[in-house]
Amino acid sequence: MKTWQIAALATAALFTAVGSQAQAADPLKAAVAADHRTVGNVARDVHRHPYETLSFFGIKPTDTVVELSPGGGWYTEILAPYLREAGQLYAAAGEGGRFKAKMDSSSIYGKVKLTLFDPAKGSLDIAPPGTADAVLTFRNVHNWMSQGPEKTQAVFNAAFKALKPGGVLGVEEHRLPAAQTQDPKAASGYVQEAVVIKFAEAAGFKLAGRSEVNANPKDTADHPQGVWTLPPTLALKDKDRAKYQAIGESDRMTLKFVKP
Repeated sequence: MKTWQIAALATAALFTAVGSQAQAADPLKAAVAADHRTVGNVARDVHRHPYETLSFFGIKPTDTVVELSPGGGWYTEILAPYLREAGQLYAAAGEGGRFKAKMDSSSIYGKVKLTLFDPAKGSLDIAPPGTADAVLTFRNVHNWMSQGPEKTQAVFNAAFKALKPGGVLGVEEHRLPAAQTQDPKAASGYVQEAVVIKFAEAAGFKLAGRSEVNANPKDTADHPQGVWTLPPTLALKDKDRAKYQAIGESDRMTLKFVKP
């Protein structure tokens, strides 16, 4: 082996070691980089910015966190190992078996506590009252709005109830520009920031900060099939596919609220 090849290998090994040390020093980076994560989920990190988003919400490995409507478990794959040793994750999900099957698939999820969350049926006991450091929800407000304002408000009230004083409600949602008309049912999947803030403040929360980490200025929020026109759904299939792929995933608000 030539001298330059040896030097190149040594440099690569050094960078690998430094990267490993950085992850060890930052457990959130380690959770994001963990090899148990689904390949397709990892591919979306460039759009979803999990490290920056969870850092903005201030999530610590010692926290008790409630994840509302975890869906397929995209964020659960990160939160479960991150909170496993010193914290606690409550996954407030519906009665469907797909998410539970994922939780049963690996010991990584062995300490996740499942609670029944179904706003349509009034099932809102997401965690013991006053025990959570944070309640997080990712792209779900439009789903609750489709059930009406009373059901939506009940969710925000339940989050407030579950949190400790000083606890955080973190909301990421597809963002409708203020200049566009808000459909009360949010059929397009887009919601105005002011609408989310109104629900949160009615529950008793105070807005503590906004982040543009999940913003996408290319998204005009006026697509034929709503937000599902864009990746990853691409509801129009091959029609104008390149156009919507060039836009990328939706423009998203990232809001942090605090329980006084």
